[in-house]
Amino acid sequence: MKTILLGGGMVGQCYAQVLQAQGHHIVAFCDHAPSDTLRALAAELGASIHAAPGPWLAEAGLVVSAVFGTAALDLARAALPHLQTGTLYLDMTTADPQAMRDAEALAHERGVRFVDVAITGAVNLSGARTPLLCAGAAAEEAARLLTACGAPVQVVGERPGDAAELKLLRSIFTKGLEALSVECLVTAERKGLRETLFRVLADIDQGSLRETMESMVRTHIVHAGRRRNEVVEAQRQMAQAGVPAIVLAGVQQRFEHTLAQQQATPYAGQTTADALAWLGGPARP
Repeated sequence: MKTILLGGGMVGQCYAQVLQAQGHHIVAFCDHAPSDTLRALAAELGASIHAAPGPWLAEAGLVVSAVFGTAALDLARAALPHLQTGTLYLDMTTADPQAMRDAEALAHERGVRFVDVAITGAVNLSGARTPLLCAGAAAEEAARLLTACGAPVQVVGERPGDAAELKLLRSIFTKGLEALSVECLVTAERKGLRETLFRVLADIDQGSLRETMESMVRTHIVHAGRRRNEVVEAQRQMAQAGVPAIVLAGVQQRFEHTLAQQQATPYAGQTTADALAWLGGPARP
């Protein structure tokens, strides 16, 4: 299949090489400021480099967009009019979910098959084996293509933008956990308790992540006052160790917000769904 990469940075170069290895013919890159590395790769693959979208895009059966997320929608607007009906367009950018949906609507008008592909790891570390999420009517086809390149792929639905949304939701958890891990382990290290801490936390490894998260949410509202007090004490311990409680201060605010909401609208639910509806409901200020 003739394939074109929009964007010749690290992601574009990575997938150009693995797609070529899977039998694709990389015919061109679109990059307004190509690096020396990209020029060398293009020469190796026999591909041309163009500064902007144009009629040359018409020969592609597959187009992979790998630019900055803020440029993705404008690039799609510029590129889509030049594509043939039936072309598969994979948007592997970090574009806003609504931008993904807007791009898909434009693609649909042109008869182009648009798939939202979210990268959920670090391509610079894992290359083509970086986990991916795919959403769109042609997501299954895109998943087969990307799986052949060595990527673990999950199809998460037919609506473009959902993969991008899920990546951001995943980031709430992973980046929040990362920041809390920094504060926790730096404090533990200063107190000489890092290795012991991991033994104390071993019970968390016993259950599933889903059950742990849902149990925390189910019990959060009822126990917000006591847990807020623990967070306050934990910050005091951090201060004694000389560690600034940046993230944990926000955790305290979360518990205090829940306590204030309880005073305004007492909670009487029991299930995870009850707790989520109450926490995310109109009673929030």
